[in-house]
Amino acid sequence: MSGIASAMRPLSRDCDAVTVPNGEKVVLSEGDKVRVVQELGGSFTVKTDYGNLMRVDGMDADALGRELPKELADKIARDAERAKGPFSMEYVEEALQEVYDPEIPVSIVELGLVYRVEEVILDDGRRRIEIDMTMTAPGCGMGDVLTGDAKKATEAVPGVDEAEVQLVFSPPWGAHMMSDAVKLELGLL
Repeated sequence: MSGIASAMRPLSRDCDAVTVPNGEKVVLSEGDKVRVVQELGGSFTVKTDYGNLMRVDGMDADALGRELPKELADKIARDAERAKGPFSMEYVEEALQEVYDPEIPVSIVELGLVYRVEEVILDDGRRRIEIDMTMTAPGCGMGDVLTGDAKKATEAVPGVDEAEVQLVFSPPWGAHMMSDAVKLELGLL
């Protein structure tokens, strides 16, 4: 349900949220009215009665009167199946493709925010994935949120013991770093 706004509905219970674009963690209270404006990557972007945008984790779908997002349910099933086989960097890349900017319905990979993804085998045999990524603007308040999302998505990949995500600003991000598909979708081609 990407991009289709729902009706304003009261929350059935308290749930954690993150303000967009500031990235501040807040708690939305039971009874607060919200409208789902975007559902991507297993999370929801909602608009409150006061017009604020908030991001709500897909695991809190019930508070919004929604089902667990299909993307999230599919990911849980896929990860369970992958856990039976060998590790693959392809799984890490797919996980990062499922991390979306809450304001623009585009993955951080397609936006060109991910600069480096590297597998490192530690001395104790554990696997760490190191990621360098950036934001569209140095002052973006969603930096901690999106790097946290990338870390969480990567650490959920079977065979990954830890992820280290570093926010970098060199080279500076530019619209030329977006995939052609995203440029076309956003009317930049």
